[in-house]
Amino acid sequence: MRRVRGHGRGGMIFTPADFVDLGARAAVDQALSRLVKAKTLRRVGRGLYDWPRQSKLLGGDAPAAADDVAAAAARRVGATAAPDNLAAANALGLTTAVLSRPAYMASRKLGDRTVGGLRVKFRPSGAKLAPLLNTDAAVIVQALAWARDSGFDLDEAAAKIARTASDAATSALVANLRRLPVWALGPARAILRNRVALAA
Repeated sequence: MRRVRGHGRGGMIFTPADFVDLGARAAVDQALSRLVKAKTLRRVGRGLYDWPRQSKLLGGDAPAAADDVAAAAARRVGATAAPDNLAAANALGLTTAVLSRPAYMASRKLGDRTVGGLRVKFRPSGAKLAPLLNTDAAVIVQALAWARDSGFDLDEAAAKIARTASDAATSALVANLRRLPVWALGPARAILRNRVALAA
């Protein structure tokens, strides 16, 4: 619990793997089970636990955040997850559409999770995008992937992303150009050119 409290209430969703340095896996599982029975921790899904935030509005525990559930579910199997391509496109201003349920791209195949009655969907990112999911460049490449799959003009997408992407995302894009899928290289370079022009 000292480790859990270090992240604060609702700060992180944990898996047994997050505690295996403290003891044998069976002992960790037993300790987590005891903490759940004592209502100190909450089990939010199979092998997923949190120290929930308290909600005055709900008069009890606040629901677990879907992003935290996705991160923990991926970390549990040594994978990386990021919000779905549509979410990336929405974040960068390419569309106002939003998903009706949480969905994520994962660097390997993951089963969907149900948390608090909410179904969290995972889709495999594919080998080309997987190495980028844990970088700030992911949101740009995912937005471009959404644009390509949706028939959105990639030059127009590049111009808009150049205006809306964060400095961290564009810096990461520069650092990861060699890792991009071939189809994304042209739009990515256009984003960087447009970014320089905007800064001039």
